[in-house]
Amino acid sequence: MGFFTALESSASALTAQRLRMDTISENIANVSTTRTEDGTPYRRKTVIFQAANGNTPFSSYLSKASRESFSNGGVRVSAIVQDTTPFKSVYDPGHPDADENGMVQMPNVEVVTEMVNMISATRAYEANVTAINTTKSMAAKALEIGK
Repeated sequence: MGFFTALESSASALTAQRLRMDTISENIANVSTTRTEDGTPYRRKTVIFQAANGNTPFSSYLSKASRESFSNGGVRVSAIVQDTTPFKSVYDPGHPDADENGMVQMPNVEVVTEMVNMISATRAYEANVTAINTTKSMAAKALEIGK
C-alpha cells in the first residue's frame, strides 16, 4: 500500500463517518417529530457503507497481480436507508396528532441507541485521523533517511 493510497483510504473513511454522524444527529433532532411531509412520524435513518472498489471478492486481492494493482481502497456510502421498525405508540390525548383513543405514533428513534452509534462513529473518525497522522509521520521519517 502506497503513501497516497493510505491517505485516500483514511480520507474516504473520514467523509463516510462524518455523513454517519450527520445522519445520527438528524435522528436525534427528530426524536419527537410526529408529522413529516407525508403525514407520518419521522423514520430513523441509517447509513450503509460499502468498499469503494465495488463488489470485488476478497480472494481476488490475494494474488500478486491484484495486490500490485490495488489502489482504489477506502469506503463509500452506498445508501441511506430508513429503518422499518414499527413506530412507538404513546398515550397523550392532548397531542394534536392523537387518534380517537388518545394514542400518538412516535418516531422509531431511540436516543440511547443513537448516542452509542454517535460514539462509535466518533471513535472511527478519530482512528482515521490517527492513521493519517501516522502516515504523514512515516513519510517525514522516510524523507529524513535521505539527508
